[in-house]
Amino acid sequence: MADRSSAIPNPVLRQVRVGEFQMSRMEFAAEVRRAGKEMGEPVGCRARLVAAWEDGEVGCPRGVYRRILTRMTGRSMAQLGFRTGPAATALTVASASYGPSEESDSVERRHFLLDGAGVVLGLPIGTDAKAPGKIGASQVRAVAKAVATLYEKDHDHGSATVRQAASRALHTAYQWLQNGTYSTKTETKLRSAVGALSIAAGWLSYDSGRAGDTHSLYGEALAAARIADDPELEAHAFGCLSLLAKAQGRPREAIAAAQGAQSVARSLGSPRLLSLFHMREAGGWALAGDASATDRAIVKAHHLYSQGPADADPSWLGFYAPGELAGLESLARADLGQHERAAAGAEQAVLLHGGAFARNSALYTADIAIQHAVRDRPEPEAAAEAAAKVLAFLPEVRSDRLLQSLHDVAGALQRHNRVPVVAHWIEEYRTTIATGGERA
Repeated sequence: MADRSSAIPNPVLRQVRVGEFQMSRMEFAAEVRRAGKEMGEPVGCRARLVAAWEDGEVGCPRGVYRRILTRMTGRSMAQLGFRTGPAATALTVASASYGPSEESDSVERRHFLLDGAGVVLGLPIGTDAKAPGKIGASQVRAVAKAVATLYEKDHDHGSATVRQAASRALHTAYQWLQNGTYSTKTETKLRSAVGALSIAAGWLSYDSGRAGDTHSLYGEALAAARIADDPELEAHAFGCLSLLAKAQGRPREAIAAAQGAQSVARSLGSPRLLSLFHMREAGGWALAGDASATDRAIVKAHHLYSQGPADADPSWLGFYAPGELAGLESLARADLGQHERAAAGAEQAVLLHGGAFARNSALYTADIAIQHAVRDRPEPEAAAEAAAKVLAFLPEVRSDRLLQSLHDVAGALQRHNRVPVVAHWIEEYRTTIATGGERA
């Protein structure tokens, strides 16, 4: 594994991107994907990979990217500022030992495909057998940073790569809380931070299909919120419990928890936070089959969202972008059996997400495939096309929810298995799952 401290930044590539192309990293990554598609060499370049090139973590891209970048810019690798000597080759070969992927360069695997490796994730806390001693502001900041890091990695890669790291970090944070020495002021802040970490760990357990652990962790977060008198944490915990209840088929509990979240959040000054909780309520009503109540909650959610961001928006709310708003509505439409509207909403969600939030984009793409397959007038070709895009997210995105969604896609498409493109996808799906998500 290459040492990141030895990375040499590449200002030439950055100047080409910013000065000539006038693109952000996300836009440049999209242009790489477009060029690759035109060349018949589809890739899954993301903004994080562009950052790795510019920051010098990848001395020289692998072959397919070298060809695409040369085509895009008209320059050789040396002219783009990449290292083309033995050191760059050694860096690429060493990190490529984790296996090739269409979705990312070797740096992506090196950093994120080690299940639960907290040191690789860069978490500021991990397993520590030493007595915690004096706890102060630095430890509170470390817990908060761990929460932000976990969410960031989860959005891009799913829970499988970070859940164990979250569990170890939470264990250490509890040790600090239970056995450390701290002031009353620090205790309140630490308890809130540990509650937020419990929610992050609970979310990762939810995405990993561990409902029992999830419920326990969300319950601990709710208790921490009330002890610390932290209304934002309390609202967050209620919202998460609503999501879990819906996933387990308990609509009344989902509705009640969402309404509880709204009650607490009204005083926080964040319309978008309230919007999310109204969308959670809509999900509960949809599961209960009440279309009128679902529509009312969705309209309220959109109205609140349209009021724009606020200084009071919590940092974890960053995932609730326009694409997520559209996606959550599409899920409600699906539960109501409104398959055409659900498919259109999921397509809008994926489009609005762009290259961000890869795990959620993969899940909504799976929803597109399912809705096209089960609508009143099925469109099996469109379903197979969307299903193929879901497979392309593997193995960089790993979560039990995504694997379950793929299973659901296969079940929905099975009824159309006489359509050649569907039969081909089903075979590819079986091969991919049999090889653990690695695509040849």
